[in-house]
Amino acid sequence: MSSPQQQQPGRESGMRPRPQSFAREYRPSGQLTGKVALITGGDSGIGRAVTIAFAKEGAEVAIAYLNEHEDARQTQAAVEQAGRRCVAIAGDLAQADACAAAVRSTMEKLGRIDVLVNNAGEQHPQDDFTAITPRQLERTFATNVFAMFHCVSAALPYLQAGSRIINTTSVTAYRGSKHLIDYASSKGAIVAFTRSLALALADRDILVNAVAPGPVWTPLVVSTFKPEHVKEFGKDVPLGRAGQPDEIAPCFVFLAAAGGSHVTGQVLHPNGGEIING
Repeated sequence: MSSPQQQQPGRESGMRPRPQSFAREYRPSGQLTGKVALITGGDSGIGRAVTIAFAKEGAEVAIAYLNEHEDARQTQAAVEQAGRRCVAIAGDLAQADACAAAVRSTMEKLGRIDVLVNNAGEQHPQDDFTAITPRQLERTFATNVFAMFHCVSAALPYLQAGSRIINTTSVTAYRGSKHLIDYASSKGAIVAFTRSLALALADRDILVNAVAPGPVWTPLVVSTFKPEHVKEFGKDVPLGRAGQPDEIAPCFVFLAAAGGSHVTGQVLHPNGGEIING
C-alpha cells in the first residue's frame, strides 16, 4: 500500500499498487475518431484513464495539470502508444490565466476542441469544521469550481454544435462528508453548474453532463488521507472496494461519443453501488 504523499493532487508514479488506467478487456471502436479533447487533471488518476480511453477511441488529447511532470510524461507515452498525439500543459488552473492558456495551447497545437473534460480537483480533510480556513475554502473552490467556469469561458468560442462538456463531481455532492465539507460543497456546486450550463447551451447543441464517482484509487487519496484511512478506503460501498480509474473512464467515453447525443444536464454515478437518488 502506498505511503502518504504530502503534496496534492499527488503523484501516481509513487503509488503502490498503481491505479489501473486502462482495462485490458476494454475493446475500443473508434467512437472519438477525429475529435480533440482537453482534459484537466489528465496526468493521473481518473483524468489519465479518461485520456487513454479517449486516445484508444481515436481522439487527439491535451492534458492540463499542475506540476506532476513525470505523471504527465507517462500519460503522454500511453497516448502516443495508442497512435495519437498528446499535448501536456502545466499550470495552476485555480488561476483564470492558466485556464485560458490551456485552451489557447490546445487550439494552437491540435487545432480544435470538441470535448472539454473539467476534471482537476483537490480536497483537504478537516475533522473540525472551524479548522477550514478562508484560504483553504477559497483554494478548494478555485480549483474545483472556478476553474470549470474559466475553462468553459475560454473554450466556448471554439465549441461547435455537437461539442461536449463533461464535469467531474463526486458522490459527496449527494450524501455529504463530515470530514470534507468544503470539498463536498464544491462538488455540489458542480452539479448545479452542470445542470444550469446544460440549459444555457442547449440551443447551441452543446451538451453538458457530469460524472460523480464514489471512492476511486487515485493519487488524491494518498495525498489526502492518513494511512489508516487509506488502508480501508472504499470498503464501505456495497461492492466492498474502491473503484479503479479505468472503471470510471467509460462513463466519460459514453458522454463524449455519439451514444450520448440525447443526454444533457445529467450525472452518471459509477460509485460501487451506493444509492444516492440524484
